[in-house]
Amino acid sequence: MMKQMRTLRIVVFAITVLASLNVAGQKIKGSDTVLPVSQEGAEMYMKQHKGARVTVTGGGSGVGISALLDGTTDIAMASRSIKFGEKMKLGKAGKKLKEAVIAYDALAVIVNPSNPITHLTRAQLEAIFRGKVTNWNQVTDYVTGRRGPDLKIIVYSRETSSGTYEFFKTSVLHEKNYMAGVLSMPATGAVIQSVSQTRGAIGYVGMAYVNSHVKALKVSYDGKRFVYPTMANGRNHTYPIIRELYYYYTADKASVVEPFIRFLLSEEGQQIVMDSGYVPAK
Repeated sequence: MMKQMRTLRIVVFAITVLASLNVAGQKIKGSDTVLPVSQEGAEMYMKQHKGARVTVTGGGSGVGISALLDGTTDIAMASRSIKFGEKMKLGKAGKKLKEAVIAYDALAVIVNPSNPITHLTRAQLEAIFRGKVTNWNQVTDYVTGRRGPDLKIIVYSRETSSGTYEFFKTSVLHEKNYMAGVLSMPATGAVIQSVSQTRGAIGYVGMAYVNSHVKALKVSYDGKRFVYPTMANGRNHTYPIIRELYYYYTADKASVVEPFIRFLLSEEGQQIVMDSGYVPAK
């Protein structure tokens, strides 16, 4: 009898250890852009999988990838592709990198609702964000022909650890530097709030964050077709400022994290993606 009790205690202890390892492994960290859909997905996943624990925190793509490198997260959320140097660090640590595209995001350029400008080209955006144009009266709406008001342009950006910052620099500025006086914001919500409260402001945010307190612009890369950031225009990829949203993880954690990733890429998971304001990966 005593032997059976000891065996039972050992079995219970082993199950408890395995369960705690599974719980501890569900850590997701990184991009503030990917944060809302990951939180929604995690809540639904945990409702369907009793005992599962998925913790999701933001901080920016760079923060998430750094956490992946030092082993303090299991999935890094990123709104940019991982850099060569970051891949090299993982390789040196003997880790094999795995990548999953879980959604797409249309990056909206936003201004204060009082601003009459509604259409801008990529070249005009580059001039504004690089500080070559400093007053809205130097800006002419490419379609309506209206000039902006006599008002200083206040440029808001994400901080340098943000994947959104890097993607905008690549896609819109063609790798040129932002203006020296750009105001760096720690989170997307701060960009929204600042632009909504500042008449001369301009900034950029993920499409899912656009609300009635700011105005998204129609953008053209060729000076001919101006497109508004919507779900439909994101899905058919006619809106020009669109990017992949990634989950990065290492092969040794695949058994822990891939069940959640498969859920997010399922039909039900991709509906969560759309309901959260993002473009589905499939």
